Amino acid sequence: MPKNTLFIETVTEMEFILVKGGSFEMGDFTGNGFDNEHPTHSVQTKDFFIGKYPVTQEQWMKIMEINPSFFQNNKNLPVESITFHNAMDFVARLNNITNETFRLPTEAEWEYAARSGGEKEIWAGTSDPAALNEYAWYDENSSARTQPVGLKKPNSLGMHDMSGNVCEWTTDIYNYYENKKMNTTSNDKSANNERVIRGGSWYNYALLLRCSDRSIYSSDYKDNYVGFRLVKSP
Repeated sequence: MPKNTLFIETVTEMEFILVKGGSFEMGDFTGNGFDNEHPTHSVQTKDFFIGKYPVTQEQWMKIMEINPSFFQNNKNLPVESITFHNAMDFVARLNNITNETFRLPTEAEWEYAARSGGEKEIWAGTSDPAALNEYAWYDENSSARTQPVGLKKPNSLGMHDMSGNVCEWTTDIYNYYENKKMNTTSNDKSANNERVIRGGSWYNYALLLRCSDRSIYSSDYKDNYVGFRLVKSP
């Protein structure tokens, strides 16, 4: 991989891949999505690093010490059963230790990265339903549980598990697209709001794993299919 396109955080050993910024049409481009994925709209993103994998239980434990996850038989399982506030606490502690500026991705960053830099991919890595099994853990192949990260194929930028395994918190407060100015960063500091989760999980069927699918949850919600991955500026 060319120089400076991979960043490794040394405390947790999380790997981050550089995503070059650009413009893309955010939202459902197939016409088969849910109402809250419309209308498609042009979004500009800046360069950013994003986690190659969801945060694992081993990485979480190095910062937080106590493992909240329901499934716990492998250190490389994604951490789950965490709220938005738990994820933000992890970020704050990690930043304090490392003097870096990690954060949760915005919706725009998440979708742009999942779609291999804004390509018209239905799922992260493929638009072929017959190939989805090669890229994602979901209700048809997950054995009703999370699986270790990185076992399925990555998308063309090198990110694994962006569709399936665990849903992922974003920093954005939920709203319909026509009522929301989409940004690449969020300056909202509210403590209790409905947040957007992306990516689908081991529990979901294929429709909910699409890159444009948006789920709404209270920031206090937690369950064994909800995790996260981080981003940082170059």
